Amino acid sequence: MASSAAITATFCATLVDEWLACGVRHAVVSPGSRSTPMALALANRTELQVHIFHDERSAAFAALGIGKASGVPAILLCTSGTAAVEFHPAVVEAHHAEVPVLVCTADRPPELQAVGAPQTIDQQNLYGVAVRKFINADVADDGEANSWRDLAQSAFVSTVGQRRGPVHLNLQFREPLVGDATELPRRKSAHSSISRPASKVSPRQVKKLCKLLSASRGLIVAGPENYLADSVIQLAESLGWPVLADPRSKVRVEHRLVIAAADSILRDQRFAESHTPDVVLRFGTPPASKVVNTWLANSKATQVVLTTTPTLVDPDRKCALHMQCEIDAVCSELIASITARTNTTWLSSWAQAEKLAQVAINAALTNELKISEPAIARTIYASMPSNAHLVVSSSMPIRDVEWYGAPRSALTVHANRGVNGIDGVVSTAVGVALATNEPTALLIGDVALLHDTNGMLNLNLRNLDLRIFVVDNNGGGIFSFLPQKTTLDEARFEMVFGTPHQVDIEALAKAHNISAQTIESLDDLAMAVAQRGLRLTRIVTTREENVKVHDRIHQNVAAALRQADN
Repeated sequence: MASSAAITATFCATLVDEWLACGVRHAVVSPGSRSTPMALALANRTELQVHIFHDERSAAFAALGIGKASGVPAILLCTSGTAAVEFHPAVVEAHHAEVPVLVCTADRPPELQAVGAPQTIDQQNLYGVAVRKFINADVADDGEANSWRDLAQSAFVSTVGQRRGPVHLNLQFREPLVGDATELPRRKSAHSSISRPASKVSPRQVKKLCKLLSASRGLIVAGPENYLADSVIQLAESLGWPVLADPRSKVRVEHRLVIAAADSILRDQRFAESHTPDVVLRFGTPPASKVVNTWLANSKATQVVLTTTPTLVDPDRKCALHMQCEIDAVCSELIASITARTNTTWLSSWAQAEKLAQVAINAALTNELKISEPAIARTIYASMPSNAHLVVSSSMPIRDVEWYGAPRSALTVHANRGVNGIDGVVSTAVGVALATNEPTALLIGDVALLHDTNGMLNLNLRNLDLRIFVVDNNGGGIFSFLPQKTTLDEARFEMVFGTPHQVDIEALAKAHNISAQTIESLDDLAMAVAQRGLRLTRIVTTREENVKVHDRIHQNVAAALRQADN
């Protein structure tokens, strides 16, 4: 039994070889010395796309974006010390959003622990409960060579299991750090693949579901989950229920049963009170809209939630039944078991409200003298090409896309809604673009962009079609919608919540060799959306006017609904 630079190199090469066999194709690496053995093992494999990120926090969110878009974990590597701490925000987001990531942190050997060695901290269980598994790998020993592939397997299986998420592999390396790998341990006959074990629903459970879904006044809330849009649409047709479709669900398509403007519609008190459902069937997580969620919570409807993982998001504690299942299979069984029915009045009233709302939103935005944030979201959502990806930041962008994105098909929407943070959003979009190699847009606010300017480091060298749209209202726009705005004096509000920054965002982009422009009209925005390649488009708005625009849209929709009732 011994350890050496050659043994360490062979150990790292074996882990990488096994992960390649499992389907891993991306590695995100931040430069450092202690991580040299693993960095070289990654760089030596042409099958891997290795992406270098100077900043560890940015690297971690890029790995998150890769896992989010592809469903396959990226290998995320850094050196020891505070570099590993910088991974923590993205690890927490991956934990809550259930995104697979293979987190590899280099560490000092035991003799350098707790003696004041430089760049050394306690990395044991560094991320706490935010990882599916923590593996502390001792300095490689050739006497343990037969277990190296098992170690890689264990990490991979844990990150892509029933509840996906990050796995932390802490790798202790002893100098010398540069060595040549020798013959790898033989690969075993079987290896893991990217598969999530399906949870089968028994005939008894299907019967129970059918009974719960027997009401004529029902709703489907389609959130982000692993299912086909056709499954949900076909079930909705059998049930005779409308579908409130989150833009992240891929169900927000043009169909008579699909409701995209639920937030605007349900702000009208008369409609909201007259359309309370008896049963709500939700797939995945709830929408971002507080209006919709509050209305659902107050409806007293029986709420049933189907998810593919054990995780239930139910902050209002209104779920009467939660089933973990393979959603497409359950939809098929329900369709086969339910006698198709229609509640003409129920469906037609929702369909009419959706039609009126979309017309009213268009009219409100067409009449605006200046470009507005709802119009920006609506235009980008509508104008991205088929099979493109749209990454949306938290705070107002995700809400504006959810509230005002009109039905369309063939667009995949991503957002970091695990913990709803605004950090790392640029890097997440970079990761999505790296994983898909497809046209990708990022809709982000100015403060969120400034949180992650390091995501733009070397972005011009990555050869991506990434179209960045920055809503610049010189501060935190969402706070203007909250009670703080009306309860505090203007100076105090601006200091604590408005937080103006005075950064020239166009100049910031150009400093990173990214083509940038500022636009002032929807026509210019549509042209910018259509342009391929890496570029940043800044759109200037004002926080005060943004609140007024939202109010005018809500008033337009309410007026249209009332007029239809009269």
